[in-house]
Amino acid sequence: MLKQIGWRMLMGVLVGVALSVSGIGSVVAADNASTSKTETPKGPRAIAKTKFGDIEIKFYPDVAPKHVDNFIKLAKSGFYNGTIFHRVIPGFMIQGGDPNTKDSFKKDIYGQGGPGHTVKAEFSDIPHKRGIVSMARAADPDTAGSQFFIVVEDSRFLDRKYAVFGEVTRGIGVADKIVNLARDERDNPRERVEITVTIAE
Repeated sequence: MLKQIGWRMLMGVLVGVALSVSGIGSVVAADNASTSKTETPKGPRAIAKTKFGDIEIKFYPDVAPKHVDNFIKLAKSGFYNGTIFHRVIPGFMIQGGDPNTKDSFKKDIYGQGGPGHTVKAEFSDIPHKRGIVSMARAADPDTAGSQFFIVVEDSRFLDRKYAVFGEVTRGIGVADKIVNLARDERDNPRERVEITVTIAE
């Protein structure tokens, strides 16, 4: 089961914690801006719809093929629909993808859910800069399942420890709004921000 993590734990020892998403392309800082000035990224991409707007993600299939395939399959099955960004840490990241978060009355188990299978680690040299999409996991490197996170500020201490599988190309400003929501002592936002994830071919 995935464990919840806190900011202090991340800044200390990373072993035994889970994140409870450049070298391939430049990360976008402005909302609704694209990394490409001339065309939309080719290949499948994910669109996470929220009440604050959409977040569009391009994938890195050459870097993390198993993680990309896993995310696409889960999204197409509707697995992510109705989940929330259950962990928000300003200056760091927003985390989502836990099926337990579909139940608003089970906050004590947020961050512990998954799809019932895991994906073998695919670490790379891509730095965890603003806009990167990466997979959460437990202490074992091969325990990623469905939970993912979007980096809102450069977090290089995560490099080569978590599997980067994509990058936000539009809507990073939406992530900024979500990460700054009021939160409780477990970094759960007090306001639900449900997502619906679709795959655009």
